[in-house]
Amino acid sequence: MISMSPVRPGAGVRYLFRGVMVGDGHRRAGTPLRAAQDEAGVPPGVWKGRGLAALGLAAGDVVSERQAELLLGEGRHPDADWIERELLAQGRPPAQARRATVLGRPIEHNRSPKTDKAKERTPWLAFDLVFRPPPTAHIVWALMDDEHRRVLKLCDDVARDKTLEWLEESVAQIRSKAGGKQRARVKDGLIVAVFRHYESRATESRLLLHSHAVVSIRARRPHDGKWGNLSADSLMTHIVVADTLYTLHFMEEVTARLGWAWKPREVTPGRRPVMDIAGIDRRLIGWQSTRRQQIEDALPVLIARYEEWQGHAPGERASYALACQAADQTRPPKRIELLSLTELRKQWRTSAIRAFGACTVYRLAERARAAAAAVWARVRPVVDTVLAAVDVVAVMYVMRGAFKRHHLLAEARRHLSYVLRGRPHSVGLDEQIVQTAIDDYTRTASRRMMTADLRALYPRDTEDQAVLRPLTRKRTALPYERARLAADALAARVRAARRAERLGSRPRPYAVAVSAASGSHPRPLRTGPKDGRLMEPETGVVTVEQTRRTLEAAAQMAATLQDSRRAREAAHGPRPQPAPATAPPTHTQQPGTPPAPGRTPGRIT
Repeated sequence: MISMSPVRPGAGVRYLFRGVMVGDGHRRAGTPLRAAQDEAGVPPGVWKGRGLAALGLAAGDVVSERQAELLLGEGRHPDADWIERELLAQGRPPAQARRATVLGRPIEHNRSPKTDKAKERTPWLAFDLVFRPPPTAHIVWALMDDEHRRVLKLCDDVARDKTLEWLEESVAQIRSKAGGKQRARVKDGLIVAVFRHYESRATESRLLLHSHAVVSIRARRPHDGKWGNLSADSLMTHIVVADTLYTLHFMEEVTARLGWAWKPREVTPGRRPVMDIAGIDRRLIGWQSTRRQQIEDALPVLIARYEEWQGHAPGERASYALACQAADQTRPPKRIELLSLTELRKQWRTSAIRAFGACTVYRLAERARAAAAAVWARVRPVVDTVLAAVDVVAVMYVMRGAFKRHHLLAEARRHLSYVLRGRPHSVGLDEQIVQTAIDDYTRTASRRMMTADLRALYPRDTEDQAVLRPLTRKRTALPYERARLAADALAARVRAARRAERLGSRPRPYAVAVSAASGSHPRPLRTGPKDGRLMEPETGVVTVEQTRRTLEAAAQMAATLQDSRRAREAAHGPRPQPAPATAPPTHTQQPGTPPAPGRTPGRIT
């Protein structure tokens, strides 16, 4: 997952230099940055992003303390000291020499008494993006051997860098004109300082493989090359979309390099599932997840207080705010004692062996390979763009009602992660699903929002609508549970219509084949999950809550479609069919990848 927080002058900058840059530890006053990083056992930070060329830096260069102070703490050029000395030697006034090193508007402007807006008095200097892999990735990284640990760290680096590239290419915008009303793409790219961390520095050390990507707010405008500020709104709007992309890339890298598969796991009933590495003992997930239990223990008190004050139960937004408040109240202080990564891994492995036995710890890789073989035997390497578009629109309609394009894009990437289980997706497939959803299954709701086109999702038969509407209006169920019920019912209707029109023997123009599974076939793992609820679909569309009512509704819809069609044809004759639209391109195979053995690409049975 990805979280985002601002870096502001004062406390924000102090936390950056005393915590983030030294592994979230406690940096004593007067300790040099490199010495503090060595003491904390974390590597030095490195620069990333295409915007480094404008500053004379290169990707991979080590972040020095003075460079970070100037750029991330003052909004000045990283070599401001040298530039200022050169200008003073040429006879420039000190104020003019200093102003020449400032990138864009100086932060001193915001401290002026003439500034009325509070948000301008506390400007943003950077964005702190925290990248965390899925939970089971922390487990296997901490408990497996050095080779697996290096591969997982590499997968995290690749997924993070790809996500940052997408942000600077497709999301990052720079403000211009009065009040920043005009937005444009940045000229070069982003300037990012990345710091790698290995643990959560709470009172009791917890394993947590993550990295902080501190994005400088300074960037160059495309039309004149002058420095300005990035739009915080654009990044905050697309942070969930970036989160789903990062998870998707991380899953693909792990599957490509280690051959493992992924499974969705329901953490909270009725909520979105999380993706876990298949075959990892579920007891290990709760082994060091003490923070979640602390939050759950504090949450009922806050909910009861809210109900007493407001007179009703908290909604979705209020529940999220109360959960954040519980997390803040139960957050332990930073741990001062520092241990090396080798000592930490030895401590973690000893604790896991003592709790679950040596067999559970030392057979992690074997169990993951066996579980992956079982997953690849059931999951087909095909993505149906029509069914994917129906699924995405149905979930967004039930969850939000009205939505925007970035909401559909985030849900499309979640759909790909559920369906592919780590197989690589074709470039642009997520955008293709979103475009199909917008073109065929949505309509305009307002000037900036869209919603589901129920006439396109539902057939014109009133009998069929009577079957589907109770599924979407089951108010006693949680929103995501109702969304899955509606999506499954609509997908069943699409399949029933295809069968009725005898499309099963024709090539599927909307099927996109992806890479086949690994060629190895180890013995399937026979042990079942210890805890947590696994959701294993039998088709290409992942179902989170496959209930008996959904199956009965699907069968009833298929029968209703056949009966209503026969009745119309008997009364009025066959309905004239519209002229077929131009078919989209046929299914595409990944370059250099053969189809899965025993399967015909482009067919969905």
